[in-house]
Amino acid sequence: MILWMMTSLFGGMIFYLFVCSFAVIPVLLGYIVSLIDTSISIFKKGVSVSETKKYSHMAVGGVLSVILILNSEILKSNALLSATLRDDLFHYQLIFRENGTVENLVHGFAGFEETHYGKYNFKGDTIVFSKVPYDNDFIPDTLYINREQNALFMYRNDDGSFSDEKTWLSYFEIDK
Repeated sequence: MILWMMTSLFGGMIFYLFVCSFAVIPVLLGYIVSLIDTSISIFKKGVSVSETKKYSHMAVGGVLSVILILNSEILKSNALLSATLRDDLFHYQLIFRENGTVENLVHGFAGFEETHYGKYNFKGDTIVFSKVPYDNDFIPDTLYINREQNALFMYRNDDGSFSDEKTWLSYFEIDK
């Protein structure tokens, strides 16, 4: 059950539910029935319920809590700027943090999620990546910040200046 819930961090549990439903659904239902039975037993008999059931449910709850805390914003540096590129199947969200790191959160079809990390520097009205937050050349090493259009532009014109024309998949819309 814990491994299935962790898949939301590595690609989407809905997809894996369909692919491995013969294994996931019985385990998930068994755990839910056991949790309900343990809860009812605690309310009826007090805390003198089976130690194994009580501690196993506490352990699952503890592990899930730790996983959620580690993947929340609590332990991360504050976000300075956030921008999103939306296409028909995916959303790419860049989150620029105070400590010089950037996260590229990729959200896709059927619960797909993936995160890429990089490093950046602000230089005037551009963002220069020392480590690009993607595993190919989809995001260039320099982005142009246009506050008037509320966008981060990715592509350059033939003369080397940045294009500030909003066309399909040419810019990230600034969220924050």
